[in-house]
Amino acid sequence: MNDREKVLVIDDDTTLLMLLRQSLEKAGYQVITATNGLAGLQQMYERRPDIIILDVMMPRMDGWETCSRIREVSQIPIIMLTAKDEEADKIRGFTYGVDDYVTKPFSFAELTARVGAILHRVKQATPAKSPDVVVAGDLTIELENRRVLRDGQPVDLTPTEFRLLAVLVENVGRVLSHEQLLTQVWGYEYAGDTGYVKRYIWYLRRKLEDDPSNPRHIITERGFGYSFRKE
Repeated sequence: MNDREKVLVIDDDTTLLMLLRQSLEKAGYQVITATNGLAGLQQMYERRPDIIILDVMMPRMDGWETCSRIREVSQIPIIMLTAKDEEADKIRGFTYGVDDYVTKPFSFAELTARVGAILHRVKQATPAKSPDVVVAGDLTIELENRRVLRDGQPVDLTPTEFRLLAVLVENVGRVLSHEQLLTQVWGYEYAGDTGYVKRYIWYLRRKLEDDPSNPRHIITERGFGYSFRKE
């Protein structure tokens, strides 16, 4: 590919950086590396990567702070790497706007596949359906422009959050199962990981609903899935 997609890997483990570079370059990506959060932020500003792989435990600036600073200025997809396999850390990562979460040790092939899956769904144009603009109460959802307004003010959604909302809105009034949402938003590689759907539904409700625990628009259909209601 002439215009190769750029992957920025931020990790203080130089051996892991070398191995990740080899795996990702073999898959056709252009790889940029940094050994700490500050250097990673500089590379992000200068090189404009398409996706970032970010380690949690690093000197000078850890992954959480780095992620927070990235999210202040950009919605670049982020995959977080961590040695911990705890639910609280995963929830924290998704709260920071992380798009995926991979626990060390991991398969390089799997991580490379996840990079591809995330980039694929980010590049996918939202299908143009009528209407392209959906108004639901105080929400205005512009599918083609990939923009959401609440009370006229822009709502900051990650690419994954917007894609999930778009799929629900494109099927307004129709109940979608966890499996349908997983395959349409995350891809077939994530089949069975219903935790992704539940977490992102909660994050969307926090950003879009007046009362996330009693939602008006993003409705739980117990035992099956979720639907979007305009009223």
